[in-house]
Amino acid sequence: MGLLSGMMGHASEVSIEKLAKEFQPILIDDERIERAYKLIRDMLVFTNKRLILVNKQGLTGSKSDYQSIPYGSIKMFSKESAGIADLDAELKIWLTGESEPTIKQDFRKGDNINEAYRVLSRYVLK
Repeated sequence: MGLLSGMMGHASEVSIEKLAKEFQPILIDDERIERAYKLIRDMLVFTNKRLILVNKQGLTGSKSDYQSIPYGSIKMFSKESAGIADLDAELKIWLTGESEPTIKQDFRKGDNINEAYRVLSRYVLK
């Protein structure tokens, strides 16, 4: 991810293999990471069980907050872009009981928001 796109608030896809060691202690036995996106130090991690929001805190990022959102808590989600193609886009997620989107994340050109949308569709719509 380029520094400029990170500063602009755009997510960049992260290799699942690079995250395996960090997430191994918090994943349950049959849970696996499907997709992960990084914004400077923070991340959106989609597993087959939940969405994990990671907030790296402090100047060094040595303290991390891992927030788990079960897919059953997601009542609606949307993708806004110039079209069906993989262009700059925004992902919005509404949680149960909320009238406004709780999570908003920009995706830059080249990062496949459609894959993130598919993961959400697979687990939220079942």
